[in-house]
Amino acid sequence: MRGDFIAVIPARAGSKGIPNKNRRPFLGRPLIEWTVSTAVESEIFKHVITSTDDPLIAKIAVSSGAESPFIRPEVLSGDNVGTAEVVQHAVRWLKKNLGEDVTNVIVLEPTS
Repeated sequence: MRGDFIAVIPARAGSKGIPNKNRRPFLGRPLIEWTVSTAVESEIFKHVITSTDDPLIAKIAVSSGAESPFIRPEVLSGDNVGTAEVVQHAVRWLKKNLGEDVTNVIVLEPTS
């Protein structure tokens, strides 16, 4: 049933409130794993992309079924960077590296 939808999961390492929150256990699994596995199991996404600046988060995401084809640049990893910029980076990466024209993006926040 996979269509032309992609999921982008923004999951940076930094956090003011809870250090390393995206890889911390929640009910026995890293937080990022819940989001990735739900997206993959839905079977509606052509790509489930994790955008992160942390190689360990990328490793967890990939082992959970996501793609983590790049480490997010430092300029897109700070407290003041918006989700739109992160999604645009992922969409541009897919176009440049895979020739994919992305028209439908769903953002899945690991913390929501």
